[in-house]
Amino acid sequence: MKPFVFFGGKGGVGKTTVSCAYARKCAEAGVDTLVVSTDPAHSVSDVFDQEFGDVPEPVAGVDGLDALEIDPEDEVTAHLDDIRNRLSDQVSASMVNEINKQLEMAHQTPGAYESALFDRFVEVMKGSDPYDRVVFDTAPTGSTLRLLGLPEFLEDWVDRLMYKRRQSIDLFEKAAIGNNEPRRVMDGDPVLERLQDRKEFFEFAGGALRNDAAFFLVLNPDQLSVNETARAIDDMDAEGLGVDGLIANKLTPAPDDDENGRGARYLRDRIETETDRLDQVRESLAPPLLAEIETRTREIRGDLLAEVAAELEVSVAVEEPTFI
Repeated sequence: MKPFVFFGGKGGVGKTTVSCAYARKCAEAGVDTLVVSTDPAHSVSDVFDQEFGDVPEPVAGVDGLDALEIDPEDEVTAHLDDIRNRLSDQVSASMVNEINKQLEMAHQTPGAYESALFDRFVEVMKGSDPYDRVVFDTAPTGSTLRLLGLPEFLEDWVDRLMYKRRQSIDLFEKAAIGNNEPRRVMDGDPVLERLQDRKEFFEFAGGALRNDAAFFLVLNPDQLSVNETARAIDDMDAEGLGVDGLIANKLTPAPDDDENGRGARYLRDRIETETDRLDQVRESLAPPLLAEIETRTREIRGDLLAEVAAELEVSVAVEEPTFI
């Protein structure tokens, strides 16, 4: 299995439960593991009944497992503050107020959250040396796909920006000093340096995601979830990010054979519907179905998390990275 493992899926299917269970499974197999959440609900803290923050902390009672929760609001603020500081050093004082206005507006846009979170989890990947595996409990499918689709798009965009910047510098220098004088502004230009840094950042992100990451989708046995999963598989394939497997979660438990009351009849009807949906998944979707996890009557924590981990037929063995 690749060193970076992502669990995605539509909201509410149980990604956090599955990612935490798999992270625990890895740690108990002797794999030093970090589980990372980008969920604003801080569900990883709920699963382990322990508060986590922006710095990896050991999970109590599970040797070899650390957890990190990325707060989207904090990340957006830090991301925009970094942009503000960089731009303020490169523009006139009269432009600073306008920059601040534009950044305040940007703070409210969904794209700001996606960009900030993307930067953060790529930084986690770049700084993953202390761990053999990093497990990401990602955001719901739509946001995740937009994040994962950024590298290739932005690499081309940054290339175009760098080309335009070089053109503008060249024209400025020609106007200022003519063609017969040595031109030096291009060297050390802070905007070009920043664009080059971003280009290298996104090249790293694209290479790491395509070569050293595995992707799994969690689904529930209902038609909406199956349809959403099919679309996610197609969208990820289009981005060159194949899905390695599917996890069916929240399956209805079967009643005892001698139960024939209204509740038992409901459960059997529900199971029949779910069985049809799982057959549809096996027949129409290419990635293999690697686990079928029943709904528990209690929140999945502690021993119940270990039970779920045992049901995940996802390898914990760590492959050597090929890109990072």
